[in-house]
Amino acid sequence: MTRHFYLVYKLTELIIPFPDGLMETAKEKISVARLSIISNTFLIIMKVIIGLMIGSVSIISEAIHSGVDLIAAVIAYISVKNSGKPADKDHPFGHGKIENISGTVEAALIFLAATWIIYEAIKRLMHPRLLEAASWGVGVMLVSCIVNILVSERLFEIGNKTDSVALKADAWHLRTDVYTSAGVMGGLFLIWLGKWVMPGVPLNWIDPLAAIAVAGLIIHAAWVLTKESARDLLDHTLPAAERTLVRDLITSMHPDVHGYHKLKTRKAGSIRFIEFHMLVDPQMSVEKSHRITDDITRMIYDRLPNSNVTIHVEPCDGRCDDECADNCLLSAEDRAIQLRKIESGKSRSR
Repeated sequence: MTRHFYLVYKLTELIIPFPDGLMETAKEKISVARLSIISNTFLIIMKVIIGLMIGSVSIISEAIHSGVDLIAAVIAYISVKNSGKPADKDHPFGHGKIENISGTVEAALIFLAATWIIYEAIKRLMHPRLLEAASWGVGVMLVSCIVNILVSERLFEIGNKTDSVALKADAWHLRTDVYTSAGVMGGLFLIWLGKWVMPGVPLNWIDPLAAIAVAGLIIHAAWVLTKESARDLLDHTLPAAERTLVRDLITSMHPDVHGYHKLKTRKAGSIRFIEFHMLVDPQMSVEKSHRITDDITRMIYDRLPNSNVTIHVEPCDGRCDDECADNCLLSAEDRAIQLRKIESGKSRSR
């Protein structure tokens, strides 16, 4: 990030001050979300002026694309500002799903914008219009590429650092805008070059064709975003690698832990929810079993930050149903010994 860009980034803190009482992580998320709002506003104004001036439907379509990015940035700003609120009486599981909802809304807006772009581009293909001063279009698209590369890198950096769905979705919007701007810039450059190399050959069809290509990329990005956002809204389980990590951490506590079952995982925004039943020796003290749950919770949190872990402790009597047997850490001999101990204890109590 260049020094001048960094200064613009810091100026966002003066333009829109932070709410009181925020942690540093939340401040980082809000600050970069505000930066996205400011950069998109600048690009929209610039693209609309140049697009109308030279009559380029591809630049106007890029202005619409930046408009969608601006709406997405505003939604991301609102979501990261509210998703970090702690759990309360009415929201005992926190406010993390605000980020998933924002991602879904952003995707819907992208679909609508892409449809409008295709409609306008087809009209321009049917009724071609001569482009004037295509070099201006090349310049504005180059500026757009540079700005969006810088802002999207910062969004990805903070989004990955804080595991923010909203910020990463906004970053992908801007990264898509980089590719589409580059495509439009290439089309306009060919039109400008064609006037010198092949005078008299009509090349204005390249402009609306580039706009349709832009719309296609936008639709693809919207589809990917829809799947990612809706997945967590439907309480989809955590990725296989993360579930395997949780299982490995539980089994690392053997022999104190005899097994586990009913492992359930989901994600809301950047918060992971993990719960399972842990089987221990029936003679284990409450204090020791509690210490084991604390150790497992700490290990999970260290490897998977922002995890909310709930562990239900159960006595292991050596009898395993199908689900329990799949995750039993005892050998067949150990299960038989455990069962005999339980039966012996019952006999003595009679």
